[in-house]
Amino acid sequence: MGMSHGTADPGTGEAESIHSLHRVPVAPVTVRKPNEAAAAAHERLFPGHVSSLAVTDPELIEYFDNFAFDEVLRHTSDLPERTRLMTQLAAMIGVGAVAEYRIMLGAALTIGVTPVEAKEIVYQAVPYAGMARVFDFLHATDETLTDRGVRLPLEGQSTTTPATRMAEGLAAQKRIVSDETVDALYANAPQDEQHVQELLSANCFGDHYTRTGLDVPTRELLTFAMLTALGGADAQVRGHVAANLNVGNTRATLIAVLTGLLPFIGYPRTLNALSALDAVTPPPGAQVPKEQA
Repeated sequence: MGMSHGTADPGTGEAESIHSLHRVPVAPVTVRKPNEAAAAAHERLFPGHVSSLAVTDPELIEYFDNFAFDEVLRHTSDLPERTRLMTQLAAMIGVGAVAEYRIMLGAALTIGVTPVEAKEIVYQAVPYAGMARVFDFLHATDETLTDRGVRLPLEGQSTTTPATRMAEGLAAQKRIVSDETVDALYANAPQDEQHVQELLSANCFGDHYTRTGLDVPTRELLTFAMLTALGGADAQVRGHVAANLNVGNTRATLIAVLTGLLPFIGYPRTLNALSALDAVTPPPGAQVPKEQA
């Protein structure tokens, strides 16, 4: 007696093939759209723009937009919108996301970030992400500004010269990081590594932190965002949590920055940065170990 590879259809008596038993039912297509608050935020940032992904990947775009442009924003009230966009741009440089950077740069310019501020975000990234990574973002920024009718080059923002950058950079470094920390960096560096500390003072601080166009507290928020997004820079993230506090940024502001970065850099790097934050400035009510009291 042969074995049937199906069941009999009660209406026809004919055997139903095994393949038909495994047919996946096709659900009716449901139009998926972001909620009203997310849609309004999206329209403010990207007026008239319809993402091609909203057509090809509507489910993902629905919950990403609801997350990034509504849910997350409810927890960033300590951060002005302009500052949030600038720190997000800094983080996109950190993760190497040129395409998304172009789109978000357009949004930042739309809501009032100036061309000078946009350029300074990119310049501030050079000592942290390196010119090899920043090069493409510099071109993307120039192209975006040119497309918007901005004439380049912009007015220079440098305040130091080759003769003054070391002294002024060291002074800026000590104001931002603290005298004790900088003195310890020099004291603890082996003799054959002293030049790296000198380059850090003259180049990172003397060439970059002394520039106009952005104030120091904003530069420190950008640096914190870049280092967080780079990943693998936990010691530097901790150092710049302390530096942010030194220049007047608060724990609440740093948490708001990280909350705004979360949709774009993911949970692991965000959580690592929160751990660094808690190590430097414990949450309210947390017990401080006796050796730190």
